[in-house]
Amino acid sequence: MEEEAESTLMYRVERPVYDEAFIRSTVLKRRENSTTLRQRLAKHFRCSSKRAKAAVFSFLPILTWLPSYPVKEFLFSDVVSGLSTGVVQLPQGLAYAMLAAVPPVYGLYSSFYPVLLYTFFGTSRHISVGTFAVISLMIGGVVVREAPDSMFFFPPVNGSNMSAVLDVEARDARRVQVAVVLTTLVGIIQFVFGLLRFGFVAIYLTEPLVRGFTTAAAVHVVVSQLKYLLGVKTPRFSGPFSALFSIQAVFSDITSTNVSTLILGLLCIVFLYVIKDLNERFKKKLPIPIPGEIIVVIVSTGVSYGMSLSHVYSVDVVGTIPSGLLAPTAPDFSLLPNLVTDSFAVAIVGFSMGMSLAKIFALKHGYKVDGNQELIALGLCNFISSFFQTFAITCSMSRSLVQESTGGKTQIAGLLSSLMVLLVVVAIGFVFQPLPQTALAAIIMVNLLGMFKQIRDIPALWRTSRIELAIWLVAFVASVLLGLDYGLLVALAFAILTVIYRTQSPKSAVLGHVPGTGLYCDVEEYEEAVEYEGIKIFHSNSSIYFANSDLYVNALKEKTGVDPEALQAARKAQRKQKEKEKGDHNSSLKTSCTHKEQGVTHEVLSYNHVSEEQSNGQLGDGDSETLSEEDGVFLYRLSDVHSIILDWTPGSFIDSVGAKAIKQVILEYADVDVQVVIAGCSRNLLSDLDSLQFFSGVVTPEMVFPTVHDAALSCQRSHPGCAPIKAKTPQIHVE
Repeated sequence: MEEEAESTLMYRVERPVYDEAFIRSTVLKRRENSTTLRQRLAKHFRCSSKRAKAAVFSFLPILTWLPSYPVKEFLFSDVVSGLSTGVVQLPQGLAYAMLAAVPPVYGLYSSFYPVLLYTFFGTSRHISVGTFAVISLMIGGVVVREAPDSMFFFPPVNGSNMSAVLDVEARDARRVQVAVVLTTLVGIIQFVFGLLRFGFVAIYLTEPLVRGFTTAAAVHVVVSQLKYLLGVKTPRFSGPFSALFSIQAVFSDITSTNVSTLILGLLCIVFLYVIKDLNERFKKKLPIPIPGEIIVVIVSTGVSYGMSLSHVYSVDVVGTIPSGLLAPTAPDFSLLPNLVTDSFAVAIVGFSMGMSLAKIFALKHGYKVDGNQELIALGLCNFISSFFQTFAITCSMSRSLVQESTGGKTQIAGLLSSLMVLLVVVAIGFVFQPLPQTALAAIIMVNLLGMFKQIRDIPALWRTSRIELAIWLVAFVASVLLGLDYGLLVALAFAILTVIYRTQSPKSAVLGHVPGTGLYCDVEEYEEAVEYEGIKIFHSNSSIYFANSDLYVNALKEKTGVDPEALQAARKAQRKQKEKEKGDHNSSLKTSCTHKEQGVTHEVLSYNHVSEEQSNGQLGDGDSETLSEEDGVFLYRLSDVHSIILDWTPGSFIDSVGAKAIKQVILEYADVDVQVVIAGCSRNLLSDLDSLQFFSGVVTPEMVFPTVHDAALSCQRSHPGCAPIKAKTPQIHVE
């Protein structure tokens, strides 16, 4: 036992009861800031070689690791990873261009330039940037809205009875222009946000919101690929209810399904699913994942070319893929005004996707990623690449997993994957011209399996957090029905409303003291917690501001059971009753009636005299029986509570509305002789109160205490008629 006592860590503190006035005058003294604004600005903008070097390294993270790159340890792993990632990047670039509603070759451009640039500017070592299904679909929705098919029908030649003909080349050229301008705007927004240190914006896209949103995006993607899988000719829709319109259009024309296209697409889906399952099951035994996508691309291209599927069976194929890279051209900025809102949505979603994956890999491998630099990197990738006819990019989950699982150590792997794409664009792009579009649709659909598995979040969130489940469902339903752009706005607004709801519906409780400790806990939840006689300790786990100040006051009155308005009304009724009794008593006993015959004098004593006699003789309990004496009328205490302690330990801020509400409450309770004190204020919260001139009039710093225990001891001392608190020193025992 002695050894156990010696090993127990004891915590003993003996000090006087502190209030804020005593702390300010004796315990704490604020540091004086002698630097002027000019000096602070000069220090901030001062240039030195050290700061210049740090700025360059921050802007070009490649300089921090490339000079010390361990060739023998890392190069082989990066080469294997880069080739594996490039094999996946190539078919995904072709496929996701279809989602963006632009010709497939532009997906290859978007898989080369941004990946090359990210090697120099990015801070993550493992993510694979490039085309991504969700971003491509968002771009496709904007592109189809700004350049619909209806704009490019022209009447038949010679006035024949034939229907109008769609000018595909003009339509595709216009759509590419829209996608390029949108990408330029996205890059500018991300770059500016990075310079302004707005990397924190991703926190507003909470995980349930992102997962519900991406699941809805997967639904949109599958719906958009149904026509390629079935080989039917239907228009592409955008805007609210576009998914429903697309499904209706596909099923209304399902009788014209191309059977050859459907069979080939289903075979590709089954093969890719089996390969994906094998990769997952045997990922520890396989040195690199089986490249199912590139196998499908090569085999389906060979079958299409050998059997002339395009000519004999009318199977839609990729078509012309020009060799070489395009010369840089300036975007058509006349399209800018209609794309601003969409560009913000694409920029924020793209950054959020990339940053979430970058954080996961950084945590796993023990390094840090800079959110602001990631914004700058993505912004430069999108902005610079847009001059070379690319569309907006972000991080791809499937490719990033391939790059990391195959042993990738740095972005050298990403650089090699981009060079593979360059080789295809420059030298052998024409080989993929017979590639069936249904094979690309199969690649897209199978790659969305991971997103559809997010539906499993629903039962888990039902058990853990109903509010987060509501965010997930609202993000999903709104994005499916209203489209990804409006759906994202609705989901964001709803997520912010849940924050307001939580602050307006905080958990409040009356606390009691756990004997022998310095702990104060909810008396309804813990048996050991005991309330002090005449003292109510009110706790609410929220800050106080304009949106919840009234709710806070109502909860205070309800939980403590002390309503000053009701007490005031009861006091008025009591005063009237006492005055009535006094008047009746005075009318029956007149002042000095003398009976000389008997030599006796009868005299009516004033109430002041009675009060003095009672005080001197200590008749009754002065604290519990009478509260005050007004106009010669005794008023008895209407409530057993004489003190209320507001526990502000959870509070982080207060605004002017909240401060006024609390000050008014203090005054209302003072009118019925119930003192209100505050405990547990942080120093920042006290600074806010000082700025709001909270401490004026009857509200003074002496009413604020650093801990609940200080406040309880002070309240007990100011009302000695109640049972005192045993000022026992808190002890913390640590085994």
